[in-house]
Amino acid sequence: MDSALPLFDTVLARRRLARARRAGYADFLLARLVDDLDDRLGAVLRRFPDALDLGTPIPAAAARLAAGGRTDRVLRLAPVAEAPDGLLRAVGDPEALPAAPGRFDLAVSLLALQHVNDLPGTLVQLRRALRPDGLFLGCLLGGRSLTELRQSFGAAEAEVEGGVSPRVAPFAEVREMGSLLQRAGFALPVTDTETVTVRYGDPFALMRDLRAMGLTNVLSERRRTPLRRATLIRMAEIYAERFADPDGRLRASLEFLWVSGWAPHASQQQPLKPGSARARLADALNAREFTPGDIPDAPPAAPPEDDRNPR
Repeated sequence: MDSALPLFDTVLARRRLARARRAGYADFLLARLVDDLDDRLGAVLRRFPDALDLGTPIPAAAARLAAGGRTDRVLRLAPVAEAPDGLLRAVGDPEALPAAPGRFDLAVSLLALQHVNDLPGTLVQLRRALRPDGLFLGCLLGGRSLTELRQSFGAAEAEVEGGVSPRVAPFAEVREMGSLLQRAGFALPVTDTETVTVRYGDPFALMRDLRAMGLTNVLSERRRTPLRRATLIRMAEIYAERFADPDGRLRASLEFLWVSGWAPHASQQQPLKPGSARARLADALNAREFTPGDIPDAPPAAPPEDDRNPR
């Protein structure tokens, strides 16, 4: 029996990222995320001797870690071959992490994990690669990303061609990521989101930026025939009708889903067992505690009024 197709064509994803980098990678979003990563790590008052950058599209995150003075060694697992620049690096697949158990104190990943086929398995490998009390901090595109483009393409295809084809990947949701971190064995998992709105003169400028970031359609079941000109024109019209600001510029929403978790360690806070509390909540609130037998019966409800017979 043939196995099901993977969701993403990862070979195509790497090829398109390599093309984007040769043509000049559009790094404005990733530059913002690197700054955010720096701020989030700044709240953790400790050093990370051995750090891993897992699959970030360009070396910006690894370079920031190496220059920050809180790491001794940074290994970059790059998605495509890169020119030497002083960083320790290897080319590899995030879904086949070539690291011994307990190798790193810190692992980071920016805009890479939304295109892995086995995200639960990748998170398990990350947790195993961390030393006890090691930290994973990552950011990937969330489920509300590019909602305007998705709606406009869907409406245009339904109207012009009588059907809809998969064009934008299904991104992860914040609740799903929290559960996945727990299933992978991370302690103290945290997820939060930030939505950034980028504005464009037309949808084609947005599509050019997505191409320049290597974020075009890499779904295995993507449509293989060329896009009809009429569909593309109608998509642009719908986008302008529905998502234009008063000045005529078009909104494009990007949801950044930040996730973090720690490799388990005995020093970490542990949740209390149910029934182990030694103080009553009523005492803490200075309130009276009722048992079910103490609560008086509610008075009978008044008969409903009928608006058709006013008093």
